[in-house]
Amino acid sequence: MIIIHATMQVNPEKTETFLQEIQPLIEASRAEAGNISYNLYQSAEKENTFLMAEVWKSPDAVASHNQSDHFKAFTAKAQEFLSAPLKVDLYQGEPLQTSR
Repeated sequence: MIIIHATMQVNPEKTETFLQEIQPLIEASRAEAGNISYNLYQSAEKENTFLMAEVWKSPDAVASHNQSDHFKAFTAKAQEFLSAPLKVDLYQGEPLQTSR
């Protein structure tokens, strides 16, 4: 399982447009066969900071996502919204079995 945290600092004047433009990316990414979850969160502590938390089944699923039309379309526009470079953290993980 691959976990991606993409942190985006959004220009305050572009926040509304950013939120509209990112919706098609979220919806299409969630529909991909290799996607487990794809969620956008807004920081309660850092103004205009958003985190895209993604979970993928495999590195191949991430590679496929990165080549998708919806991903390429959004990344082509991303610089219009961001006020700082995109920060991406990648993790590899496995679900833990818990006893209840």
